[in-house]
Amino acid sequence: MRAQEITFLKLVQGDKQFQVPLYQRTYSWGREQLQRLWEDVGELVDQHLAGEPAAPHFLGSVVLAPGQIQAGGVQRWLVVDGQQRLTTLMLAFTALRDHLKEMGDARGVDRVHRQILVNEFHEGADHYRLLPTQADREAYTACVQSRADAGGGDNIGAAYRFFRGALTEGHEAGDAQWAATVETALKDLLSIVEITAEPGDNVYRIFESINNTGVGLSQSDLLRNYVFMLLPKRGERIYQELWLPMQRSLGPKNLELLVWLDLVVRGHYKTKQSEIYREQQKRLQPLTGDEDALQREIEQLAQRARRFLRIIDPARERSPALRAVLERLAAWGGQTHYPLTLHLLDLLDAGRTTPDDAAQALGYVESYLVRRLICQTPTTNLNRIFMEAPKELETDRPAAEAVKRFLSGRRRRWPSDEELREAVRTKPFYWSGRPPQRSYILRRLEESYAASEPVDFAKAALSVEHVLPQRPAPAWFDLLAEETEPNQTPQELHDLLVHTLGNLTLTGDNAKLSNHPFERKQQILDSSALRMNLEISSAERWGKTQILERADRLADRAVELWPGPIGGVKPTGEESPGWVELRAALVAMPSGTWTTYGDVAELIGSHPMPVGAYLGANTSVIGAYRVLTVEGRISQQFRWADGSDRPPPQELLASEGVRFDSLGRAHPSQRLSAAELATLLGRDVAQPAAHDPLPEGEDAAAAERFRAQLRENSPDAYAGVVAALDFWRRQGGHVTYGRYEETSCFPMLDLGTSRRPHLMWPVGIYPVSGTVEVVFQYLKTRSPFDDTEQRRELLNRLNKIDGIDLPEAKLELRPSFPVRVFAEHSDEICEVLDWFVGVAALDLARRG
Repeated sequence: MRAQEITFLKLVQGDKQFQVPLYQRTYSWGREQLQRLWEDVGELVDQHLAGEPAAPHFLGSVVLAPGQIQAGGVQRWLVVDGQQRLTTLMLAFTALRDHLKEMGDARGVDRVHRQILVNEFHEGADHYRLLPTQADREAYTACVQSRADAGGGDNIGAAYRFFRGALTEGHEAGDAQWAATVETALKDLLSIVEITAEPGDNVYRIFESINNTGVGLSQSDLLRNYVFMLLPKRGERIYQELWLPMQRSLGPKNLELLVWLDLVVRGHYKTKQSEIYREQQKRLQPLTGDEDALQREIEQLAQRARRFLRIIDPARERSPALRAVLERLAAWGGQTHYPLTLHLLDLLDAGRTTPDDAAQALGYVESYLVRRLICQTPTTNLNRIFMEAPKELETDRPAAEAVKRFLSGRRRRWPSDEELREAVRTKPFYWSGRPPQRSYILRRLEESYAASEPVDFAKAALSVEHVLPQRPAPAWFDLLAEETEPNQTPQELHDLLVHTLGNLTLTGDNAKLSNHPFERKQQILDSSALRMNLEISSAERWGKTQILERADRLADRAVELWPGPIGGVKPTGEESPGWVELRAALVAMPSGTWTTYGDVAELIGSHPMPVGAYLGANTSVIGAYRVLTVEGRISQQFRWADGSDRPPPQELLASEGVRFDSLGRAHPSQRLSAAELATLLGRDVAQPAAHDPLPEGEDAAAAERFRAQLRENSPDAYAGVVAALDFWRRQGGHVTYGRYEETSCFPMLDLGTSRRPHLMWPVGIYPVSGTVEVVFQYLKTRSPFDDTEQRRELLNRLNKIDGIDLPEAKLELRPSFPVRVFAEHSDEICEVLDWFVGVAALDLARRG
């Protein structure tokens, strides 16, 4: 085998084709991996635009083996390893080509297409530079060919849509040279090691050996080995006295994190965690032969380790004020703030600030993070902001003032009081951040009431409760009907209010509260120990007026708890973040789907009227034609811009796979709700299945609540559902239940061990709303259904049942069908469940 480091452009140039063998898995990169790659590309682009020397970024290796060569044909290479990154880059180029087309850059479109994506003078399969596995081929060629169905609901389509969205967002923030610089970065600044096998090598054995290696050395392991190689005389003593205690107190992961933070707070803020060893080695190289200097370096790292322990274990901090804010940041979670926090502790221990000043500075950090979450400010560049902070803070003023001035910078987007108040009233807070962060904000708001006997949150098992239920009974809609605006339905008003902060509280009584009428909820909340619940229970009714009034009261408390930036006024002329979010959502929609003005309004915390006005004035927005009326019709106000040669919206949607009836209404199964749009944007909108993971135990009280709700709301479906669940148990599964507003049911399989459970479930059954969700979103992360083909097979088997019509575009979501159908076709459902268990068991046996 031979190896060489090469750029992506040089790798793919020429009449050649990279074929992914059938024994390899389908394309599986998700948002996390795509985001990491795009951040790397973004750094290269920024460096290039700033005129800084940009060293090629090492992306990894690609192992190739020569394939059959036919006279006059392309040179074929089998992709033994590296198909994920190779496919990802090809999809990034298809998105870039289509982005250049939107910009009107015909030469750029032609250049990318011919240089990267296709063998121009070959036809059929030979036309494509990359040929994925059979399961991915149709989705991939749709993207390369720019077909209407490009960007479907599978992983290939999701990656293409991710890059379309990233390019659109970056172009709006960049200058005229930005897209061209992205092309340069992708072609010439991503470094790949090409490893080529010789003819006759057993490529499958090579593949096995690459993918069955042991655990490699971590970055901190490599650094340790390098440092102590340079300490031949003092190494053993320094290891015992300094390195080993630090390693034991932090553990492997935190030690590696510390070594990276050490670089960041020194000003090397562009260093990636994958490059720790190389950067530290470069920094320490000049000290070779000077054991005194090397010992001082390790002593400084050990001191920084003790400060880092105060961040991850605030009980170690002696100052009460500083300990309190460190505890709040630990409760908030995440590592974003670590570089700035560690830098402030460095200043404190060096005597350059006081504990109270450091506490106030970190209070601004908390406020910055909380306000951005409530206002749903995009998290783009958030990590970079905190990594830059240690180097950028002004040193001629107190730390708290310096931090406030730094975070108040215009491009750092610290929301003003005005923006915060508006967001509390309108934004779907329940889809903001992660569940612990939402609970944290509600907890801090509750504590602001300063009750004489405060709740012990460490012991209380509280969860977020919707006062106006997510799935309300008819009585709630009767109440909302009294407050609707002209041309607004009670359902639309419900959707705009239900997830806002004014409608949310904390409670340990979710199961009791369920979706009861407000009078019943009042009785339960009145006995709560939480002051905010007593305030709710004192209301005479619970509708739009009360929710907005409570939102304003909570906003007053939020402004006091979390102070705003210097100036505190929303910048004039700045575009609303809601429109940025709208554009991102429309780009994220799979082909063959549609949504409504109301769904988009619910997502961004607006109203259908301004959404319609915005899209009417900006029909060039990618996917604008996919937004329809609530009946599924093209809006009469929608017009393409003058001079556009695009086909009518209904014709375009039909070419993507959207079905229309004779009255021109799009099929409801292909509609994306606001929650599904939020899911596609990476929001944490799913309620976790609160279940008992032990197969031998089912919660009897929860089971009875589920059966009672099913009998009450869908009596005709009761027998069929119970029969299917009994069948599931006979197949080795068990049944668990949710603890939310309605007692959902999950037929569960546990294919793991007592130490490492491997839980999966095919559906969730909701007895009040009368729906059965097929949980592709969860299955996507669980073998063997992380393979798109297995999820597609599940979809196809269910769609053979009369009354089930799940669109393929929702293979990464949670489409639903009526529980009535589940019950009426119980025998056919059981056949699908039997297949599901068999596939999961076979995968378990294969994995050993």
